Amino acid sequence: MRRTTTWGLVPLLLTGGLLAAACSSNSSSSTTTTSGGSSGAATVSVSTFTKDFTTMANLKGVSAAGKGKIAVILPDTVSSARYTEFDAPYLAKSFAAAGLSTSDTIIQNAQGSDSTQLTDAQSDITSGATVLVVDPLDAGVGNSIESYAKAHGVPVVDYDRLVLGGSRKYYVSFDNVKVGTLIGNGMTACVASWNVAKPTLAVMVGSPTDNNATLFAQGYNAVLKPLVSSGSYKIVATPAGTWDPPTALTEFQQAYTANPTMNAVVVPNDENAAPIISYLKTLNIPAKKFPVTGQDATLIGLQNVISGYQCGTAYKPIYLEAQAAASLALYLRAGQTPPAGLVNGSVQDTTAKVAVPSSLLIPEWVTPTNVQSTVVADGFVPASQLCTGAYAADCTTYGIH
Repeated sequence: MRRTTTWGLVPLLLTGGLLAAACSSNSSSSTTTTSGGSSGAATVSVSTFTKDFTTMANLKGVSAAGKGKIAVILPDTVSSARYTEFDAPYLAKSFAAAGLSTSDTIIQNAQGSDSTQLTDAQSDITSGATVLVVDPLDAGVGNSIESYAKAHGVPVVDYDRLVLGGSRKYYVSFDNVKVGTLIGNGMTACVASWNVAKPTLAVMVGSPTDNNATLFAQGYNAVLKPLVSSGSYKIVATPAGTWDPPTALTEFQQAYTANPTMNAVVVPNDENAAPIISYLKTLNIPAKKFPVTGQDATLIGLQNVISGYQCGTAYKPIYLEAQAAASLALYLRAGQTPPAGLVNGSVQDTTAKVAVPSSLLIPEWVTPTNVQSTVVADGFVPASQLCTGAYAADCTTYGIH
């Protein structure tokens, strides 16, 4: 992803005013609300979605009332493997369970190209799409897509990333500040349980062009700030940020070479953490000595978790997010108002200065002790894939099967 802006985390951590200013100018904030609503709220809400997709059958009447196609455009296959492994099939399953045929849906991946994502959106509208669900590569292309869609009378659902300054109707995501809070709390728990003396950290971020990266950082910065202020934690490096794993490794290597006393690193996702952990292993740093965080509950991330090289990972059950997005798209396609239980919160678009009606799902922090009851139980990562080779003994230790 292209990098358009950079910012340092040390000033944000040390100065509350600067943190507040950064959050208000470069990110959005979220609030989760609960409310009553129409009769449909009892059958379709963020709390009724399950891994068997049965809630979606309640929307068959909404599907029958709608016209046109629903087009979904996912961003890439680099920042996370989730888009091809989970989002696309879960979205397809959601639409099918609600009664849509494959001819009524389009699911694409822009493969990291802004121009492809915009062209896909334009082509989809030409092909009869009456609703777009878009996970934008960045705010620039997101705004271009939403401006084009608005001009053609096609509503948009922002999926996973909010387009700052955009004109979408709804936003669907996990509460991204809470994701960052999980990462921050995961780091502090790991420092304590691994007995890391005088924690000296690098704090990394995702791409500065991704609003989610800003929100994740807002969450873990808030956890780290009082620890830095009290002197119990020291931050020695704040790399510019990226979602490209090789670039993240380079950023870390440069930071570690310049600060050899570093003994922990906050990393915002598993994909970036994996090459960093591999590098630490080449330095013969043993397990449970150098805390590293992550997100997305990827296979390699979970293997690093159970083997003691990663503190934990923020797990976002994507089948929940996919069903919420598909449900909102179905209501928009039918010209109907979604129930209050589905639109359970709002997120502030700080560029457009509007509160965006949102479906916000709750993430979970996964450590070795709850891998079995979360990602394995959900079928997100099968034990047969996780417990291979050297990791089989770890699975036995933690009851993963």
